[in-house]
Order: sequence, then C-alpha cells, then structure tokens
Amino acid sequence: RLEEFLKKEVDLELSTLPDFEERVIDVSEVEQLMNSINAIPAPCAPVINPQAPNAATGTSLRVCWGLFSDDTVECYQLCYKPVSNERNSDGQAEHTLKVKETYCTITDLLPNTQYEFWVSALNASGISPPSERAVYVTAPSPPTIKNKKIRSCENAALVCWESRDMNPVDSYTVEL
Repeated sequence: RLEEFLKKEVDLELSTLPDFEERVIDVSEVEQLMNSINAIPAPCAPVINPQAPNAATGTSLRVCWGLFSDDTVECYQLCYKPVSNERNSDGQAEHTLKVKETYCTITDLLPNTQYEFWVSALNASGISPPSERAVYVTAPSPPTIKNKKIRSCENAALVCWESRDMNPVDSYTVEL
C-alpha cells in the first residue's frame, strides 16, 4: 500500500485558506514600564562648598562639592569663569572640566582674582541642574620689595614694597 501511495501525486494544498488576520500588538506601554524599572533617575543638583581656608595659591584653587541624595553619579561637570564687574561679563571665557571625584584643583589661574564656579552631576539618564554658583579667590602675588628705598637706623627700619596685582590687596604681613 505504501508503494501505491507514494506513486500517487498528492496535492498538499489546503482546501480552505486559514483565516488569520494580521494583528499588530502594541507593547509600548509594557516596554515603557520595563524601561522605567531598570532606569536610574537623573541626579539632583550638587551643592558646592564655600571656599575653604588655605584652598588657594596665587595660581590655583581647590573646589569641593557634595550631594545630599543617594543618586548614582558617573562623573561631574565643573564649570568656572573669572568674575567681571563689566556689563559685558557674558563674554568671559567659560571653562568646563569633567571630574570623577567631588573635588578638583584648578591651576593656571590669575593671582588675586575672583572666579565663579558651579557643578552638575551626570549619569546614564542625563545631567542634573547646576549647583548654586560660588565665588572663590586666588591668593595675591607676593609683593616686590623696593631695595633702593630701604632705610634703617638703630631702632627702626623703613621697608617699601609694591604689589604686582591688578586688584587691591586687603592687607600685608611683615615678618622680621
């Protein structure tokens, strides 16, 4: 019988076509829900610390900040620019650094100059709002003693110096 069956030409077409309709399933809600479960939120704004004592030299500043939340942070974006009293202060060069820690030492700055700093936190979800801005000041340059104007006698000495800074210096300390 098998031999006879195999000799016959068999038509494998179905007599009726299946009635399948093309269905498009909208999984966007499920996809959005799944993404929200695995996603971390963008971090909150960091808090920049005021300038600490001894955190400045004539050409560098150490800036520190922190977070008040348990946000996941990959790195920080520290921005700064010199403070200007001119009305066109927007034209000042703004610098941006990417930093892994919650502190940074900025070098190659001008002595006795105010700088404005602000910081943002970044992670895979995005960037935080910037922190409040904080003003830091570099230390003044040491003054230059005018050797030709030094005068002295038995009980007194006259020492003259001049500042090399553009901005006024608050006070000087003379050591003997």
